Amino acid sequence: MLDKLFLEKLKSNFVEAFRVIKTNKIRTFLTALGIIFGVAAVIAMLAIGNGAEKEILAQLELVGVNNIVITPIPDEKDDNNEDDENNEGANESKKISKGLDLLDVESIKKNIPSIKVSSPEIIMDTYVINNGRQKPVKLIGIYPSFFQVSNIQLEKGKNFSNYQLKNALPVCIIGKKLEKKLFTGEGSIGKYIKVKDVWLQIIGVIEEKLISEKAQENLGIRDLNQDVYTPIKTFLVRYKNRKIISEKPLDFSGGGIIIVNGNNQGPKKRIPRGNYHQIDKLTVQVNKSTELKATAEVLSKMLKRKHNDVLDFEITIPIQLLKQQQKTKQIFNIVLSIIAGISLLIGGIGIMNIMLASVLERTKEIGIIRAIGATEEDVILQFLAESILISVGGGIIGIIVGIIGAYIIEIASGIETILSINSILLSFFIAVIVGLIFGIFPAKAAANKKPIEALRSE
Repeated sequence: MLDKLFLEKLKSNFVEAFRVIKTNKIRTFLTALGIIFGVAAVIAMLAIGNGAEKEILAQLELVGVNNIVITPIPDEKDDNNEDDENNEGANESKKISKGLDLLDVESIKKNIPSIKVSSPEIIMDTYVINNGRQKPVKLIGIYPSFFQVSNIQLEKGKNFSNYQLKNALPVCIIGKKLEKKLFTGEGSIGKYIKVKDVWLQIIGVIEEKLISEKAQENLGIRDLNQDVYTPIKTFLVRYKNRKIISEKPLDFSGGGIIIVNGNNQGPKKRIPRGNYHQIDKLTVQVNKSTELKATAEVLSKMLKRKHNDVLDFEITIPIQLLKQQQKTKQIFNIVLSIIAGISLLIGGIGIMNIMLASVLERTKEIGIIRAIGATEEDVILQFLAESILISVGGGIIGIIVGIIGAYIIEIASGIETILSINSILLSFFIAVIVGLIFGIFPAKAAANKKPIEALRSE
């Protein structure tokens, strides 16, 4: 019985609160602005955070959790005419690196037990011809382990066999986008494409990978969907082997040291050797993520020793870069969430101020309802109902604005935003709590007014 009476009282208070709010539409809307923008900001910020988290997880999938990437540094230094640089060139002439090659790959695999698998790559910009159509592509010489290290699955066909790898057979695996361009509406397995001057038979097609431009830039990866992959020995035998070129002493494209002045007099000047590395990238996968740092240190020392103490390579651990990037984004999202929280706080203060002003304006009304039998609890419930209704209304509008804002941010900036039910419910719940907390003080101020004093006031 008491519960039913309380519910009736609560209902009547909310009806009266709705009447008061409807009577003062502009004031109510201005009061709710802080809540609206606060809720919208919370939803938009959480949507940006969810999008960033998804992007980082996708990038982790692309680079592999336990991978270490070794990138050769081409010799592009061009000495000027200054004496100190000439002398530096003369000193460097005493040490010439053989470059990153397949011998390094085999040595790493043999001597470092923490490495599970290694995947060298040789990359060449070229073109493919099929049915008279020419398309620019990247030809990639790889080991079969490349797909395992890169978390790539074959959509159809099969991977390179040891026989094909050992005998440099003219076979290839192509990306899904390239298949769509070259073989629209038809199968590609078993067919031939001409890559530069060599006919290659297609034995497989990789599944399509969604790779954003930002991921390609941050991680130094390609759009794998448009590449042509061939066994690394096929590449070296049928296309190009930079190691053979670099061994020619008088071929400046391969590099070497020459004497600037005749009769072996004057400072020696080093001619840049260009890209003398046999391979363009080496990815190694360790057994455990805890071994990444130690393995990278061992790799650095080993390669430096094999390269005659010349630091012509760079070692990176993609997962560490991504974790740092993730930490930065988390800090950024926290800052934005704090700003959104401040907006909600300001909105709550606005509600409290307006409700206090409303108490002063409605002093006689409070005195009348108290005189006809309303209790302090009734007055408190009425003013709390008003503040909660303002917060709920502002929260609903804020949700709509936040959803629209998230889509506008995605379209305008290219940042992926992901809306979630949890973020919407959280922001709405916070809006109701703000209305409840900041409505308590004005409600108590109204209830504490004595009926006789309220009726006497002007």
